[in-house]
Amino acid sequence: MSALPDEEWPEARESHRSLVLLPSQHGPYTVEDWLALPETEERIELIDGSFVVSPAPASGHALCAKRLVRILDDAAPDDVEVVEAANVRVREEGFIPDVVVGWAEPIIANEVVLDSGDVLMAVEIVSPSNRKRDYLVKPASYAAAGVPVFMRVELHGEGVMPLVEVFAAEEGESVKIAAARAGELLSLVEPYEIVFDPAVLVGPRRR
Repeated sequence: MSALPDEEWPEARESHRSLVLLPSQHGPYTVEDWLALPETEERIELIDGSFVVSPAPASGHALCAKRLVRILDDAAPDDVEVVEAANVRVREEGFIPDVVVGWAEPIIANEVVLDSGDVLMAVEIVSPSNRKRDYLVKPASYAAAGVPVFMRVELHGEGVMPLVEVFAAEEGESVKIAAARAGELLSLVEPYEIVFDPAVLVGPRRR
């Protein structure tokens, strides 16, 4: 993946929420450069030496993440925590998964960035702006870094939605181990026992 054209990398980018300051020099950037960026409500990830800036997700995306956190957290053992949008070092890249399931100790310690070894499952919820990354780039990167499980949630596409697919890291490769659409049950034993119908991730609240 090559760096984006110069006009897409201003030193400062203003939004209605924040001012995103990017380094004046052009990449390739390192994880250290990524961690040196100021805090912002926009997501800035480091992918193949380039900074990738994403605006805050749409409300349906945010609602899906919130509901999924609740499901995963309710099922989690005591030594595991579930959080949204944590910084994760994935070898030489810096990702911000929509949901992170990880060991409780580093999360409770308020680490600025989690190592891939701290993560039991990374979850990405696909949106139009990140589709290629969530289908091609991130599954392979997570598996190569040894993240045991990757979950991808597709909200838009053909067939009954949402579609939840789950992949395991096997010898550095991403291998699909489970999938379910709305109206079906997704049943996992890794990273721990989890059972839910993807339908609960969208639409009106179900009591």
